[in-house]
Amino acid sequence: MNFTKVILFTDKDGKAKFREEPIPLNEGTPQAALSRVFSCAGYQLRHSPVGFKSEWHCTPQPQWVFILRGEMEIGVRDGSRTFRAGEHFFAADTLPDAAAFDAKIHGHWSAQRGRDPLVTLFVKT
Repeated sequence: MNFTKVILFTDKDGKAKFREEPIPLNEGTPQAALSRVFSCAGYQLRHSPVGFKSEWHCTPQPQWVFILRGEMEIGVRDGSRTFRAGEHFFAADTLPDAAAFDAKIHGHWSAQRGRDPLVTLFVKT
């Protein structure tokens, strides 16, 4: 059994993209399958009001993003993806080494969608 890790990453061309990666759930019991224990550096909560939309930006450091309430749309150069309460992704679209940020190439934007404010949990890795 696996957990699907949705990853927002910076590809070789400098553009943010999505990919999926399995995380084995090979610990625990058949009734409570668990992954291995991962370390983290801390967490942060965010509340974004209805109508929020960011500018293009890169993730400063890799982090898990869990949607606790509302909907979050993440836009990349080739489209967008919407995450709803209970869903997640791993944001790792950091600025490539020695690159100067260029909003025409790098990063992603995020926006609150739907009728409820957006509440997210960021788990720093």
